[in-house]
Amino acid sequence: MRLDQRVKSCWTCRVATQPGLDRQHVQQHLHQTTREPTRQHTEQGELRKSELLKAAQDLFATRGYAATRVADICQGAGVAKGLFYWYFPTKESLFAELVRTMRHDLRRAQAAAMIVNDDPINQIRLGTEASVRFIADHRTYFAILDVERSDPAIAAVLDEGGDVYAKDVIGLIRAAQRNGSIPPGDPAFFAVGVLGAVGSFSTALRNGRLDADVDDLATRIGCWVVQALTGGPAPAQPDPRAAASRT
Repeated sequence: MRLDQRVKSCWTCRVATQPGLDRQHVQQHLHQTTREPTRQHTEQGELRKSELLKAAQDLFATRGYAATRVADICQGAGVAKGLFYWYFPTKESLFAELVRTMRHDLRRAQAAAMIVNDDPINQIRLGTEASVRFIADHRTYFAILDVERSDPAIAAVLDEGGDVYAKDVIGLIRAAQRNGSIPPGDPAFFAVGVLGAVGSFSTALRNGRLDADVDDLATRIGCWVVQALTGGPAPAQPDPRAAASRT
């Protein structure tokens, strides 16, 4: 079963905790989105690069990807046009870097929320909640994807490495099936439900079709996913670390 990119782009899991997968697998995924040779930058150079990415993201959201020129991005970041090409050969490579950065940041957010060697059902719940919060905190970026994913160039970037997201969720589901937490069945089928819940509810919140507190919504979606997977009740179990970080 092949998962729709609109679903896959909303989810990643902590791959390093899954049987048969290691940190090398994670690192390969985090660096495979672009093909251009990397350059070493100073701290000031990394700041400039971040400013270009931020300016581009804002412009893509307000003007659209196609209508945004490299000159517009440079003006928004307050840098000379020649400096842009030191960091990015093309506008497409900048967008690929933006996607890669957001994927990496989402993985970091999930890794911070998930507990190593925890029960796979609880990992699914915590990963779901972390994903919902992350998507809500980066609404501008995901709104760009909503509008621009029909662009062939953008679709190609989003599709690169996207299958690893589904594999991550499937790995957790298989682990839960082995310990009896989830009934037998096609793990890919169950993964569609997990990914779809995160993507659909997050889109509804972003588009104003849901009016809810983000933390409350994340908890409710996490519990809803667990209940759907296990067929039993899933009382809210907020992660103490997440609660402490918000106080």
